[in-house]
Amino acid sequence: MAFIRKKRQERQLQLYSKERFSLLLLNLEEYYFEQHTANHIQHKGSPNERKIRGSLKVCSKSVIFEPDAISQPIIKIPLRDCIKIGKHGENGANRHFAKAKSGGISLIFSQVYFIKEHNIVAPYKIERGQMEYVFELDVSGKVEDVVETLLQLHRASCLDKLGDQTAMITAILQSRLARTSFDKNRFQSVSEKLHMECKAEMVAPLVTNPGHVCITDANLYFQPLNGHPKPVVQLTLQDIRRIYKRRHSLMPLGLEVFCTEDDLCSDIYLKFYEPQDRDDLYYCIATYLENHVAKHTAESYMLQWQRGHLSNYQYLLHLNNLADRSCNDLSQYPVFPWIINDYYSSTLDLSNPETFRDLSKPVGALNKERLERLLTRYREMPEPKFMYGSHYSSPGYVLFYLVRIAPEYMLCLQNGRFDNADRMFNSIAETWKNCLDGATDFKELIPEFYGDDVSFLVNSLKLDLGKRQGGKMVDDVELPPWAASPEDFLRKSKDALESNYVSEHLHEWIDLIFGYKQKGSDAVGAHNVFHPLTYEGGVDLNSIEDPDEKVAMLTQILEFGQTPKQLFVTPHPRRITTKFKSLSQTSSDNASMADSPVSAGEESFEDLTEESKTLAWTNITKLQLHEHYKIHKEAVTGIAVSCNGCSIFTTSQDSTLKMFSKESKMLQRSISFSNMALSSCLLLPGDATVLSSSWDNNVYFYSIAFGRHQDTLMGHDDAVSKICWHDNRLYSASWDSTVKVWSGIPAETPCTRRHHFHLLAELEHDVGVDTISLNAASTLLVSGTKEGTIAATSSAQEKTAVLTS
Repeated sequence: MAFIRKKRQERQLQLYSKERFSLLLLNLEEYYFEQHTANHIQHKGSPNERKIRGSLKVCSKSVIFEPDAISQPIIKIPLRDCIKIGKHGENGANRHFAKAKSGGISLIFSQVYFIKEHNIVAPYKIERGQMEYVFELDVSGKVEDVVETLLQLHRASCLDKLGDQTAMITAILQSRLARTSFDKNRFQSVSEKLHMECKAEMVAPLVTNPGHVCITDANLYFQPLNGHPKPVVQLTLQDIRRIYKRRHSLMPLGLEVFCTEDDLCSDIYLKFYEPQDRDDLYYCIATYLENHVAKHTAESYMLQWQRGHLSNYQYLLHLNNLADRSCNDLSQYPVFPWIINDYYSSTLDLSNPETFRDLSKPVGALNKERLERLLTRYREMPEPKFMYGSHYSSPGYVLFYLVRIAPEYMLCLQNGRFDNADRMFNSIAETWKNCLDGATDFKELIPEFYGDDVSFLVNSLKLDLGKRQGGKMVDDVELPPWAASPEDFLRKSKDALESNYVSEHLHEWIDLIFGYKQKGSDAVGAHNVFHPLTYEGGVDLNSIEDPDEKVAMLTQILEFGQTPKQLFVTPHPRRITTKFKSLSQTSSDNASMADSPVSAGEESFEDLTEESKTLAWTNITKLQLHEHYKIHKEAVTGIAVSCNGCSIFTTSQDSTLKMFSKESKMLQRSISFSNMALSSCLLLPGDATVLSSSWDNNVYFYSIAFGRHQDTLMGHDDAVSKICWHDNRLYSASWDSTVKVWSGIPAETPCTRRHHFHLLAELEHDVGVDTISLNAASTLLVSGTKEGTIAATSSAQEKTAVLTS
């Protein structure tokens, strides 16, 4: 799912750059600085001398040469293994070569890696022993600068302490960034106005790329310092749908930007050097998006999921996103639960509770005997105590599942090697069994197990992943007997995730991962305690003065895994599926009645005989479709037409209000007030303002002339299901079982900010109200009395309720 899409984006970028080189060839926390076109001179000065054309790349911990011919391997020389770096011919027999001002760079080293020979992804080949390679730059005048840079980086790589190495390389990087700035010639338009510019790094799985961020009144830009994989990344502000502040390495430095509504994979993830730069850029984008994008909260998603308007899969995606889980950060990759407990039967029975895993317990507590051993160790452990020595989500676990589609990531993480063949992801059943019985294996799943793409289960790249002890080669993942194919496995896994059992118990797992059982005494009681470094706030890296200790701590945080940001501090409510279905059916029935062809003075459609109903619906067949337009992603819930008939306004469960021009036959506006469904809309007299009711309990006012959100009426304690306008009064119906009547004085002019409404009456029902009809057959009549009360009468039932105003 998310990772698969990210891989496709990377392949597109590689096609753009026509490079085999990838930042994944670098070590973790290594930077790529610059490249130079060059020749690799083999057997220099001998009759067998040979030139291999390519590009020489200078990185913070290595030198990489990428030949143009794909049959030739990429060469990687670690700087720490270099014995001597200099201009070719210095202090040697080749002085004549040096005097000719050839652009030759000599590297004498003890170890070299050969990668991607014939462009085949495979474990790196290593050659050891003292060797000399000569690289001849096309621009000979660059030789001295490149040699000086390599000597400086070589000194950093050879420092004894890792903290000192990191500090020196960081200083070199910051110096390079300070000497450069964003190239304004990259602006899409000469009229763009610059708002801010700062230094940052673009984050991708396992790698970061330093450069300059720039935001204008129209676009967000990132320009990599090295120009890789393209000179500039550009996002149009108008296309941005969501932005999130992220923690990166447990520090508040990240910002993730999405140009999609629901996708978990972002369009760019940025890591800043200063929290203030992150916050300033966030403010710039948020200010632009204020009237365009609704704010998403865990509580609003929870309400949608409770009522069945979000699937279990969608809800978990949203929670992961809000909890700082990102497909760009493997230490915080989205986490999904093991659902199925049966991987051995020939058929999968989703009606049997025994088929499912106990979602109220973490993986480490599912095996009672193993848990007892862990608890014994926990009781004897000094503070800070933890029950599990490994996490349920880490970069290693993510790539364990995804090695078949992301082999280069596994090679990057494991220094050019795949894991032992018997420890690979060979079988679904074996993996589940090891999670139940293994002494240190407590991992959960990833979203791909409930997606649509089977490529992570199939060795379509024909990778040589090794041979198991029994002699069998590692190939496709072995599926359970009840799965006829990888497609069938994913289909049944999705069915299990959306099953009644999981819907009734998913809140228990959410309590463990995102909720109140994540920390404190509730976590101890639920046997859900992990290493302190995995929790937000578990360590303050800025307070650590020893650079070696700080680097070691950061490495452990990145590689060990991180617990999601806590979203709920009280028990998560369970899903109300049955109630939702009832409400949906009621809503559907009521909508049919409200939309039925009954004019004023006629009988209510619900009072007609079955024969009359049949005759009435038969007349509908005489209607002919004139035009048809699909302008919403989900069901349309309301429609209003301007007095002149030129503009049509619609609301939808996709949470948008849209304005469609009948004359131009084009969509003119799309407005989002809330990330929850809109239930109805109406135009106030004068056609200057359109009202929309929402499932978030509010009624929104939108100025047509000025194209902006004018006001919000906080109307009910539950979803507003319908609104009507009659005699300068607003009527609102809600799932909270009430109909409210508001005295309305609309804004006198379109530019007036506030509308003046106050509550006149409230009529309570036994069940939620989904619709209001204001025809003669069923009218809610409201009038003031001398005693200060309001009489509300429904003429259809001939009953009166007296309510205090």
